[in-house]
Amino acid sequence: MEEDTHHCGTDAHQTEASCGSGEARQLPEWAPEGGGEGFFSEVRPGRETDAVPFRPAKKLAELSIDEYEKGVLEGNRTILARAITLVESNLPAHQEKAAELLRRVQGKAGGSIRVGITGVPGAGKSTLIEALGMKLCREGHKVAVMAIDPSSTRSGGSVLGDKTRMELLSREENAFIRPSPSGGALGGVARKSRETLVLCEAAGYDIALIETVGVGQSEVTVRSMVDFFLLVLIAGAGDDLQGIKKGVIEIADTIAINKADGDNVSRARAAMTDMNQVLHYLQQATEGWNSRSMTVSARTGDGLKELWDTVLEFRANTQKSGVWEARRREQDVEWMHSMIDEALRNLFRRDPTVAALLPRLENAVARGTLPPAAATIELIDAFSRSRGTASQSR
Repeated sequence: MEEDTHHCGTDAHQTEASCGSGEARQLPEWAPEGGGEGFFSEVRPGRETDAVPFRPAKKLAELSIDEYEKGVLEGNRTILARAITLVESNLPAHQEKAAELLRRVQGKAGGSIRVGITGVPGAGKSTLIEALGMKLCREGHKVAVMAIDPSSTRSGGSVLGDKTRMELLSREENAFIRPSPSGGALGGVARKSRETLVLCEAAGYDIALIETVGVGQSEVTVRSMVDFFLLVLIAGAGDDLQGIKKGVIEIADTIAINKADGDNVSRARAAMTDMNQVLHYLQQATEGWNSRSMTVSARTGDGLKELWDTVLEFRANTQKSGVWEARRREQDVEWMHSMIDEALRNLFRRDPTVAALLPRLENAVARGTLPPAAATIELIDAFSRSRGTASQSR
């Protein structure tokens, strides 16, 4: 059934009238006075159509560990996306399943080039990533893009949605784009980014591009996840000063001056020269590698080949010196410690004794009647007694 709605002529000041067919019609309350006959509408009885009736989509069946493993290793993008959702889940049952899946596919991971990309707002990071990703896909690579989006303060989900911003790349068969909510973390670092990396690598993606939101000290965390760190700036916007003040230049392996096209080419080249002078006086971000600055245009494609050649040169140099493998081992240890911290924090917050005590202590701290340090000690002591009692009962 569908509604048949049409307009018919009448005086605009009428509140109710009838058309030639005799049906009643209403002038909406929001219609402006003297707005004209176009604001009147008439709803007639519905008529039969051949349209297929709406049926809600069926809930996807839960996959087994074996099905997840098989799908990921075969490069099935649908199952890969569901596997990433599984590792991002906070449900204990999902976390146990995710841990087993990661254990099974771990041996197939680690073969990609991991590139972290950050930059000031308006520098064109997403456009640059799409242009670079399209180039690499055309050359036969499989490219995974982890776009770390700022989280919605209401839902905790991604706000920007890089599949929308990278429309061309999202249609590439050899590309996989995963916008991940940052969970509100400073600098947009997603809590489960490392697990997502493992799954993408196990699925056969040999290049991982990780875009972060904004520029800040927390980009150091992204540095601890990737092999190569790229900072994207633009000329003529004071970005060089902002980058130095934030300290991000100190951890960048290469600085790309984007939007080096049209009338902006000369300014971009001048900014490149300035950045190279700055880098000359800074400590190496990676042992044995001299960080450099270069111009690039995501719009025209100029400089993309030189940019990727720089990444490949970096890999060759650091693999030869052993820095590449040493950094990967250090990152795995850091990953383990971060997971320990997260597990202990979750264990603490889920403890019934802590959950019962926390609201009262929070109120006392907020009122100024209890120092934060004293509240912390009381909570830790309560947690320790609770765990001790639980251990004795077992």
